[in-house]
Amino acid sequence: MSGILASARRIVIKVGSSLVTDAGRGADAQAIGNWCRQLAALAADGREVVMVSSGAIAEGMKRLGWALRPREIHELQAAAAVGQMGLVQIYETKLREQGMRSAQVLLTHADLADRERYLNARSTLLTLLRLKVVPVINENDTVVNDEIKFGDNDTLGALVANLIEADALIILTDQLGLYSADPRTDASATLIEHACAGAIELERMAAGAGSHIGRGGMITKVLAAKRAASSGASTAIACGREPDVLIRLSRGEAIGTLLTAQTQKLAARKQWMADHLQLRGAVVVDEGAVQKVRDDGKSLLPVGVTEVIGDFQRGDVIAVRNTAGVEFARGLANYSSSEARLIARKSSSAFEALLGFTGEPEMIHRDNLVLS
Repeated sequence: MSGILASARRIVIKVGSSLVTDAGRGADAQAIGNWCRQLAALAADGREVVMVSSGAIAEGMKRLGWALRPREIHELQAAAAVGQMGLVQIYETKLREQGMRSAQVLLTHADLADRERYLNARSTLLTLLRLKVVPVINENDTVVNDEIKFGDNDTLGALVANLIEADALIILTDQLGLYSADPRTDASATLIEHACAGAIELERMAAGAGSHIGRGGMITKVLAAKRAASSGASTAIACGREPDVLIRLSRGEAIGTLLTAQTQKLAARKQWMADHLQLRGAVVVDEGAVQKVRDDGKSLLPVGVTEVIGDFQRGDVIAVRNTAGVEFARGLANYSSSEARLIARKSSSAFEALLGFTGEPEMIHRDNLVLS
């Protein structure tokens, strides 16, 4: 169990509002500095680290003199806009003190649902990691209404872990970990040290509200671990106030709760395509193509395509149907729908004359293809 985090080379760390803002008193520079010191230690150990930080709304509330979290969306957005200024400044200062460079990245869930924006965000984050810059990520609460409702950035942390194919997600909270029941109301509650991410009983154990500062609770962390596991990342849920918690976790010390992923990365990527992306269109293929894709594990070639349905772009997820209209696979299209109509039933040798350029020989490469 301990070896999972000790061997993790790419790690996403998410820290909640209550910790970042000292239970709503304002951005806690000392605490942030402590985590930045630990991030530097992980980087010195050869790890790639990404920080997903809540706290903008809570910091904005403090700066605006609001004791209670507002309900109106425009007020939440105003608080986020005000708070983001101070929050990012502290991270930049504290990381620079450790000799590290940082970058602010604001994301919405829509950025990670749209394939082109997803790829752009992925490329940016991977470039920052290659340049040894620590991305500090937050939701772009100032412009997107429904993003504020997701709660405490747990979901965003999992989405970022999937986005960059992280080995592990560490969620720092103000609790020791996941308990068998709410320890605030049940004296018999025991700490769950290890479980499989996605186990049904975890959601029952995690039921309960979050703090008055953040919107998340333990249930959002359990669901985030389930989501992160779909790309092969295991999740640790631990108390952010534990001394050197990030360093100790990275060394394999058992702290808090570890929820392990049961899916290998390649399989998880295909599962993500099958379960989570919206379909933009479809292609109908002949029986020969059905056999090669379904039975032989081959890529789908345009020569086997008999019909193109819908309006999609390169990189969109599309369905693959047999002549009876039954979907048997789906994957990422190498060509737009208009291009696919031109090259359907054609061999790759004809692509340049038909399209004006030579692209991939496959309509969908087998690495980007999953059977339904």
